[in-house]
Amino acid sequence: MPVDATGDAPRLIISDIDGTFITSAGRVTDRLRAVIVRAVETGAHFGLATGRPHRWLIPVLEQLPLAPVCVCANGAVVYDPATDRVLHAFELSPSAMAEVVEAAERVLADVPHGYGVERVGSSALDPEEECFIITPEYNRDAWDSQFGVTDTQTLISQPAAKLLVRCSSMTSAQMFELIAPEVDPELAHVTYSMDEGLIEVSCPGVDKAAGARYLAERYGVTAADAIAFGDMPNDLELLRWAGVGVAMGNAAPMLHDAADHVTATNDEYGVARVLERWF
Repeated sequence: MPVDATGDAPRLIISDIDGTFITSAGRVTDRLRAVIVRAVETGAHFGLATGRPHRWLIPVLEQLPLAPVCVCANGAVVYDPATDRVLHAFELSPSAMAEVVEAAERVLADVPHGYGVERVGSSALDPEEECFIITPEYNRDAWDSQFGVTDTQTLISQPAAKLLVRCSSMTSAQMFELIAPEVDPELAHVTYSMDEGLIEVSCPGVDKAAGARYLAERYGVTAADAIAFGDMPNDLELLRWAGVGVAMGNAAPMLHDAADHVTATNDEYGVARVLERWF
């Protein structure tokens, strides 16, 4: 369904990054960059909302001529790249993580798996090994070579923005079906943002929509003033929160069902095509 652009232009634009704002090659297209600049020049506010920690934003932000405030770690961290400062953070307690780990151990008892945590830190330049820490069973690969490594009990002994459960022999959806029913929503929020066997756990009530509400308050706008774009289950709450929620053509089916509109894929200028209706 195409977006109706006969009404007022959105005052707040929020976009997921991977699979949405950037192409499959990790690039921000010239067409998308131009429409974002036009939107901001007319007075609209722009932010990114991602499962990435703020330390992993640099390859995206360096492609933009502006420095948007970003919702990171699925809403657990709000980060201002202009000042390299964490504006707000929600952290899981060690006791909450211990309960989630206990639940995961029950349902994954016969399946090799490991854990990781994303600690908040203070800067995008914090040492990776101090902020992203994994157990040896986390399935180390090229991306993991610079991470800190420890045992499970030490891993969850300090507050964290996000707890990760990884299992290479299952899809994320399969893991979610096993783990999510075992975790009380009052204890933690369970979601996923990729297909390859990774579950992401945050504080209860903390998701991308919570970060979007922070941005809306910061800029003095309401959800009705916002348009949001996403492609994976961790974008679901964000799309439902925004006045206009747009799923990418490459989005998970549940997002197509929940969104107000479906646009083209991230490799077919999906976000730009929608925003060009106003800007």
